[in-house]
Amino acid sequence: MNTDKRLFDYIFEQAKERPLDQAFGHQPQKGVPWTYYSSQQMVDKINDLSRGLLHLGLRPGDRVGTVVYKTTQEWVALDYAMLRLGIIGVPMYPTISAREYEYIIKEAGVQYCFVGEGDLFDKVNTAKVQSPSLRTIYSFVEHPIAPLWDSIVPTTDATTQEDMDDEIERISKTIRPDDVATFIYTSGTTGNPKGVVLTHRNIVFNVETMRILIPIKAGMRALSFLPVSHIFERAVLYAYTAYGASVSFTTPDRLGGDGGDIKGIKPHFFSAVPRLLEKVYEKIVNKGMEAKGIKRSIFTWAMELADQWDFDQKPSGFAAIKWSIADKLVFSKWRAALGGNLVGIITGASACPVVVMRAFNAAGILVREGYGMTEGAPAFTFNRFEPGGAMMGSVGQIVDGVELRIEEAPDFRPGEGEILVKGPNIMDGYYLQPEKTEEVIKYIDGGRWLCTGDVGMLVKAPNGNTFLKITDRKKELLKTSGGKYVAPAPIESMLREHRLVDQAMIVGDNLKFVSALIVPAEEGLRDWCEKNQIGWTSLPEVIKHPKVLERYNMLIERINPTFSHAEQVKKFALLPNTWEAVRTDGTVAELTPSMKIKRRVILEKFKVEIDGMYA
Repeated sequence: MNTDKRLFDYIFEQAKERPLDQAFGHQPQKGVPWTYYSSQQMVDKINDLSRGLLHLGLRPGDRVGTVVYKTTQEWVALDYAMLRLGIIGVPMYPTISAREYEYIIKEAGVQYCFVGEGDLFDKVNTAKVQSPSLRTIYSFVEHPIAPLWDSIVPTTDATTQEDMDDEIERISKTIRPDDVATFIYTSGTTGNPKGVVLTHRNIVFNVETMRILIPIKAGMRALSFLPVSHIFERAVLYAYTAYGASVSFTTPDRLGGDGGDIKGIKPHFFSAVPRLLEKVYEKIVNKGMEAKGIKRSIFTWAMELADQWDFDQKPSGFAAIKWSIADKLVFSKWRAALGGNLVGIITGASACPVVVMRAFNAAGILVREGYGMTEGAPAFTFNRFEPGGAMMGSVGQIVDGVELRIEEAPDFRPGEGEILVKGPNIMDGYYLQPEKTEEVIKYIDGGRWLCTGDVGMLVKAPNGNTFLKITDRKKELLKTSGGKYVAPAPIESMLREHRLVDQAMIVGDNLKFVSALIVPAEEGLRDWCEKNQIGWTSLPEVIKHPKVLERYNMLIERINPTFSHAEQVKKFALLPNTWEAVRTDGTVAELTPSMKIKRRVILEKFKVEIDGMYA
């Protein structure tokens, strides 16, 4: 495995060795043609922008920010131009507040910022007032105030351009694999974000590792819609470049339906967070349950088969016939709805419910889950596509080149403990926060280990391979007033598997028993109410109905036996509003930009409901 590369090497290698006519592209708006850069056009644009960045006076070590709702080929060109000049890119989430932009821009010392469409210029411009380092905000789209992104490219004569190109080449040759490539500011569930300092080698390690784990071949089509402010999609994007895949950029709201981009692009690969897969699964189930007569019976039967699916199963005889019928009548339609060409979906960032994993894989849509952190650029483990390489309920095998150990402690079960990781992908540290860095980087037995804060255990599969299972976050373990430790994540995950549940959070820290806050899945609940002759007025009213409360109580009673007595949910409260990563009403969002629960925010926001469960 060659990790002595720089990230920008990938695009120049693509243009030289496996050029694509449609390397990177997007559709500016519905109803207009998609626009693409070829590999060579991308290189040409990178060269132009490199001259522009030099013309702005930027040099290695300087910082430039970017904020976009949708990635485009223009963002990619700017990113590669910065990387080859040693300029540190600081991508920021589009959903954070002006206050958070101000914090990041000031701490990172961002000198210029490039923004996409929507409200992004206004938010960054508000932050600029108190950010003395920020000189100019450029826009990737036409804007009444902001200069266009490519206006940085200077108009020069041939001699001056040649001199600039010589300087670019000189700087490019000085960039080393261990030089800083980017600051990724983690969204964080509390407090200010931390700037994770990642080098070229950190990210290249993951790109090269995945080269042998993910069956992406040159010329395949990839769909990209997750934010590049998250290292997960950023590393995947570099991998697509390295492997020679054609990348089409879109947004989650434009994926589905007959006119959606999945059917239009017919991708071979895409990456997705579990929440998106859950929503697709919920739509499939709701649509199937709306069917009547024999169609509904066939759908229910197929879903029961899917619940029995497992990796590497090889049905034979009558069982094989049943699977063949289910595939023809039900599962083939799922694949067609996802373009018909999918080779695989990569998911990470949070746990994917087992019921969702079974359903997709049973339908021949190969979903593989990995585990990592921004601090690991990002992957530590991965469920592989090859036979014997995946295990249901796990986050995969440890990737080659990474060492992983479980730090057991008295609070945990035998074999369970905090996950510690060592490898070439581990961050340099948190920018300007040495104390925070020392909290997570520990020197043990002569090695530099990242303390993940996640709790897990290593388990052996029947085939002898070792897999990692995540059991919870160390910092999110609850301790009841009776002194019992409770891991909320498995309970929350099981609740979310039900079609009547959209979101859930377990409560019980320093309290006498465990309870649950539940946000109902409105579509599923509306369907249930219709079948049970309960008139639908509004969600806030319906969740007070005795029969609805009884139905959710039945759900709680069904999952409780899966857990120990201390972990069982004693009471619950139904909430009428979905938790979001961004709020337009001025209130604090309940989720981080990467869709993780902000537990403290929810505890404060729903204190009345929580107190009511313990009254």
